[in-house]
Order: sequence, then C-alpha cells, then structure tokens
Amino acid sequence: MAGVGGGNDFQWCFSQVKGAIDEDVAEADIISTVEFNYSGDLLATGDKGGRVVIFQREQECKNRPHSRGEYNVYSTFQSHEPEFDYLKSLEIEEKINKIRWLPQQNAAHFLLSTNDKTIKLWKIGERDKRAEGYNLKDEGGRPRDPFPLTSLRVPVLRPMDLMVEASPRRIFANAHTYHINSISVNSDLETYLSADDLRINLWHLEITDRSFNIVDIKPANMEELTEVITAAECHPHQCNTFVYSSSKGSIRLCDTRAAALSRHQCNSAFSVFEEPEDPSSRSFFSEIISSISDVKFSNSGRYMMTRDYLSVKVWDLNMENRPVETYQVHEYLRSKLCSLYENDCIFDKFECCWNGTDSAIMTGSYNNFFRMFERSSRKDVTLEACRESSKPRAALKPRRVCASGKRKKDEISVDSLDFNRKILHTAWHPNDNIIAVAATNNLYIFQDKFN
Repeated sequence: MAGVGGGNDFQWCFSQVKGAIDEDVAEADIISTVEFNYSGDLLATGDKGGRVVIFQREQECKNRPHSRGEYNVYSTFQSHEPEFDYLKSLEIEEKINKIRWLPQQNAAHFLLSTNDKTIKLWKIGERDKRAEGYNLKDEGGRPRDPFPLTSLRVPVLRPMDLMVEASPRRIFANAHTYHINSISVNSDLETYLSADDLRINLWHLEITDRSFNIVDIKPANMEELTEVITAAECHPHQCNTFVYSSSKGSIRLCDTRAAALSRHQCNSAFSVFEEPEDPSSRSFFSEIISSISDVKFSNSGRYMMTRDYLSVKVWDLNMENRPVETYQVHEYLRSKLCSLYENDCIFDKFECCWNGTDSAIMTGSYNNFFRMFERSSRKDVTLEACRESSKPRAALKPRRVCASGKRKKDEISVDSLDFNRKILHTAWHPNDNIIAVAATNNLYIFQDKFN
C-alpha cells in the first residue's frame, strides 16, 4: 500500500461529503462513530440522535468512470431512543457511542450498536420479492372470513422494488452501571465484550440475559478510585486475549484462560504496558493528557496503537516497558493546555485507526485537521476536511501549523485554530486507500487518485 501523501507518494483526493451545510448544526446530527464493515463495501455512522446511517459502495460503472468507490445511502434507521432511569432519576441519552460490524456469513449483514447503557444487534437484509395469494389473508394483509373458502391456494412470490430492512435481533441491557465506552466482537464470532468506566463484560451473541464480568476495577470505597477504563478491544486472532486502557495511561493485556483457571477476573493482567514519565516534564496537566482515549490492535495482531491527548504510540505486544514508535499529533498545543483545560477541550477523546496493511495510521486533531503517519519512512502529513476543497478529485493540500515566531505563507498560526471544529472519529477502508472522516455533522470520504 502506498504512503500517506506528499513527496513522491500518491495524493489524497476529495471524493464525497455527506450531510447538510448548516452553520447552525443540531446536536442530534453530530456524528459520534464511523465504521467500515469487513469488506469495506458498507460504511456505517452513528449520531447523537440515536440514528444509524449505512452507506454502500457503488460498483464501477462504465458510463461514469469517476463514480467508482462512491458511497450512497443504503439504509437509515433509529437504533436507540432517549430513556429515563426512574430508579436513579437519570436521563439516558440516545447517542450512539460505538458501532461494530460482524463478519458477513450469509446474504444479510449484522452490526452491534450501543448507547450508554444498551447494546443492540441489528440485522440488515434485502427484500425484492413478496408473497401473494394467501388463503386466510387478503392482499392488504387483513384476515379473511374462512367459511366461504372452498379450495386451498398456494401463495406465490412476486418481484417488488428492493427494500432494505433493519430489524433488531437481540437487545443486551441492564448489565452496565456506568456508561459503555467500547464494544468489540471476538474472533470466535460467538462472543463480544463491552466496557464501561469500571467493568468489562463478556457476552455470547445468542444470550441476552446473562454476561460474564471479566474485569472489575471498582474499589470497595469509591473515594479510593484512582483510574477508570477508557477503551477495550479483542485481539483480532486470539479469542482468549483482549486489551483495555486506563485514564492513567496504562494498557493491560489480559488472557481469559488464566482467569478461568483461577476462577478470578482478569484484573491481574499478564502484561501491563506503560511508559515511565519524565519527571522533568511533569505538570498539572500530565495525568489528564496521558489518559488513553483509544486502543486498537493492528490487523496482524502483533502491535497495538494507543492515542492519548497529544500523541499516538505503537506498542509491540512483546515489549511492555516502552512503545516502539511515538508520533506527535499536535505538539504545538502543549503551550495551550491551560486554555484547553478551561474550555474542556483537554477532555476530548480522539480515536485512531490502522490502514489495511498496518503500514500507516491516522488520527484526528482540531480545526478539522487529521494526521497520517507512515511507519516505515516516518513521514507524516496534516490534511483538512473542509468544504472549500470539496471539488471532485481535488487533491488535498498538506497543512502546516506554525507554533511560534514568523509565519510562512502556507502556515496557520496556532492561535487561529478553531477548537470547536474537531475530528474525533475516523475510519480506514480494510483493503483500499479510502478513508472516512467525521467532521461535526458531515462525513467526508477521501481516496487516492488511482482508486
């Protein structure tokens, strides 16, 4: 797979943008998660209004050679509704926190979606035929009087316009006291895990009324609480292995087999990945910015990537004491931490993703910038998701931020960055150089020139 852009590498080009161009964006329309399915032919987004929108990639059309790779709306459905917990006098938002696809095993597609409390398994299927000629129902579906019927009819299937139906197959509820921040489908394709601030549960996809609590870091006295779970993910190939990250900047790799033998939870991880802090750079903000907002295994399963506030780190699973690679995402913000703390931006949770071959990684920043890093050459590029460069096949110009001193012509001053425009959610197609970037209520899709 080619590089991230710039120099002799390919260039990223604008492909599409989905969503209304409104200055005043409704809170419900803000995209809260983006996820390609395993083939990359479907792309799902969830929003703060509880809706899931699925886009399908168009097949190549000889008459429209530039339309290849275009994603068009395939299905839209309301996944979650706002609820009220009467026992705790608590409103439960409908916002979709995460979507995870299951590998496709038949004609239908399945995905898991979750809000703060409830996980749902959805089936997305197509119908292009309908049955007609029922014995006990008329064509409108109303029951007939059975007495005048003197002969049996065999119903027949007639073609109809293609309908895409989303139906909830399972609802997994009442297992989390705190807000769910992660769901992850296991490689055995039978189980998945869900994580909240203090606990991780293991579910069977067929069983809704029971889950196993495999991690519990809740102290006996809540005043002694020093860290919370921020993200969790199953290993892509080993169904007994999973990882979870904490607000203290540590990552724990766990083995469910060891816990099963000892009849305990996986609280005592078999590997703890942590980078020792440099005492000379310690400040009031050190603990906040070291909190990990996302953790992702590489596709090969050998590495994992973590995102904290200022950087992305790549860890080798065989080396716990320090990351093998560290990439600065927006180091120029280090001098701005005080104002970012005051406006709450310092608590923003940026996600990160790998490309299909694990050779490049991507994560978001402010001002609708997103960053890409090529691992072998250590090249990096900053690109922007904006309407101004949204002409079909228009190449994206690399952006540069000037931290101090004199600003060059193409550079942007760190003081003029817009912290309300932020890229928290990104996704990379599993096989091709196609990326999806969520910017507030808009979904941008970019691809390389050759796609």
